[in-house]
Amino acid sequence: MIELTDTAQAKLLEVRQSAPARPVLRVYVAGRTCSGYQYGLALDEAPATDDATFEQGGIRVAIDPVSLEYVDGARIDYVETSDGSGFVVTNERWSSDGGCGGGCSCGHG
Repeated sequence: MIELTDTAQAKLLEVRQSAPARPVLRVYVAGRTCSGYQYGLALDEAPATDDATFEQGGIRVAIDPVSLEYVDGARIDYVETSDGSGFVVTNERWSSDGGCGGGCSCGHG
């Protein structure tokens, strides 16, 4: 379903320590652009009744039914570079067509 790298797991456990009332990582699709889907991450108090849930490395993950198809196969990592640091979500499953599949005016497809 979703892969959390070891680095992402460690950072999420650290972040969750400061927000103990929000133990669930919510992963969702925040939108779509010509470069692909935009993903969102948030800490939540509990999964909704219709969420798909799983646990990896002590991190409980919830995904809403609408986002489920689009986050399936995603990889979540935490990276630190000279430009900054943060979580990065990649999903090769949805990046082969440039994100638009010819359905936008960006010239792809």
